[in-house]
Amino acid sequence: MTEVATSATSERLLVIIDPVARRVDPESVRIAKDVLSAGATTKVCLPDGPEEFIRMLARRGSRRPVVVGDDRALVRAVSLLHRQRELAGCVLSMVPVGAGSGVLSLARSLGVPTGTVAAARAVLEGAERRLDLLVDDSDGVVVGAVGIPPLTAGREAPDGATAVSRPWLRTCQSLVRTLVPARPARVTPAALPAATGPTRLRVEVDGETLVDLDQPLEAVSVTPDGSGSATVEVRPLSVGAAAAPLLGTGRRITVSGADFRYRADAVVAGPVRRRTWTVFEGGLGLTLPTPE
Repeated sequence: MTEVATSATSERLLVIIDPVARRVDPESVRIAKDVLSAGATTKVCLPDGPEEFIRMLARRGSRRPVVVGDDRALVRAVSLLHRQRELAGCVLSMVPVGAGSGVLSLARSLGVPTGTVAAARAVLEGAERRLDLLVDDSDGVVVGAVGIPPLTAGREAPDGATAVSRPWLRTCQSLVRTLVPARPARVTPAALPAATGPTRLRVEVDGETLVDLDQPLEAVSVTPDGSGSATVEVRPLSVGAAAAPLLGTGRRITVSGADFRYRADAVVAGPVRRRTWTVFEGGLGLTLPTPE
């Protein structure tokens, strides 16, 4: 379903309202539509799901896309434009709408106002800012940061051996996987099992090893620093006194070792044994409020 509203200004916007936003906060959605339609020529699209969301964005023509939704909706739009190799020539705008501050944390970190009216006015009156992205070796895009938590494993058995080490149990687990539909590789953080041990990974920054497999780790983070590079922070496992984090800066970061999952923006991906992220300088154009 699509609504069309026009105004006297020459600005042309494609306003894509995520279905989750319409469900959890219809009043904020209404306010966003009213403010945007009063200040620009708008075409308002109401997709029924992610696939229709993607199709509408792909058919935007010369209109500037405005995403009304949470962090996931923004990442979905950025990922599509990246796959189509159209990020360089496109400027995105966003009006954050979602239930709870957690689903809007990425938008807030990027500088997007979280108030509906303020965000809609920033769409109309703000300026484009080019932001760095991380692009991995599977062509996945990270708008914010990458975080690698400790490894996860099966629940401890009474004798100390992990459950997955028992052949009979592995057979049962295989049968369950056959009968129950497989989960997607990308899951929400809440669906992950609890961390049960330290991580042993090799972290390389621009080809130089920052930490190797002999050092147990608590966590790794990779964050674009806005200057065409990313800041890498490795937290060694503390034994007694707290261990100082290891820091590095570079454009190409590779993490390898035992199977690990990683959090990228609003989702968790993996497990993988190797992943490389490269900084895509100025890869995203986002409309943000102009400095006062």
